[in-house]
Amino acid sequence: MPALESVFRDVSVLQAKHGLKVVGYWVPSGNEPAWDNTFAYLIEHPSRKAAEANWSALHADPAFQPYFKTAAPLIQHAEGNYKVDEVYMRPTEYSAMK
Repeated sequence: MPALESVFRDVSVLQAKHGLKVVGYWVPSGNEPAWDNTFAYLIEHPSRKAAEANWSALHADPAFQPYFKTAAPLIQHAEGNYKVDEVYMRPTEYSAMK
């Protein structure tokens, strides 16, 4: 996990450059072993369309490629795919963050 944290620490500048407004990064502390090697982060976007455009811009940036190459072997794989949960959410009417 420390190696993956290091990648995200360094790539955070590129994320911001491409409109990926990171609210925070988290790793479990003292949880069940099933949560070991879990890395979570939350990104704020004005819309789903903006999110998709921002991610595309980041992935197309040549400066991002070294980070991707470093992170790829650190991310679990399942059946040939990266084991990453990508969830788009909308705020509830009573949420402090809209």
